[in-house]
Amino acid sequence: MKVLLLNGSPRKGNTLSALEIIKKGIEENLKAEVELLDVTKYSVAGCLACDYCSTHKGKCVNQKDDGQFLADKMEEADVIIFGSPVYWWGISAQIKLAIDRMYMKKFEADKKYKQIGIIAVGADSLEDEEYELISRQFRCICNYIGWDLVIDKSISAYAKTDLLNNKEVVDDLEEVWKSIK
Repeated sequence: MKVLLLNGSPRKGNTLSALEIIKKGIEENLKAEVELLDVTKYSVAGCLACDYCSTHKGKCVNQKDDGQFLADKMEEADVIIFGSPVYWWGISAQIKLAIDRMYMKKFEADKKYKQIGIIAVGADSLEDEEYELISRQFRCICNYIGWDLVIDKSISAYAKTDLLNNKEVVDDLEEVWKSIK
């Protein structure tokens, strides 16, 4: 089993901390190959909607960026866990660009089963609508492609160490691996 964790936060704080805790739990408890990529370190342009990929076996028109690399990584993975800070009631632009570039792989046509996770970290309380909007977006993506949303976590944390200082959240993240089938 291949597990891919994608960090969409340019700040080395709560989102990355959450993904590192999850990664450690998976490595210690599942027989899985685990990779954590910081999407913010890659240059990813938006999809051009040119459909070149439709006639070239999932290869993007040469945009000279890292979008093909990330799409290939997502295609190879059995489990993808997206980690994102909450920006303006949604996921970060970096994660959104990576998701948009998945288009070249035509996941909806292939119906290759994957397990998906979303870790949304925001400063507002968990009652805020922003977390539900992100959750709905990922449920819609999974329903469309035929994937299984197995992890859907919202975390309220702002200062860089808020998450690590919250024992209940850390304990919960240490057990996320149990959601992977």
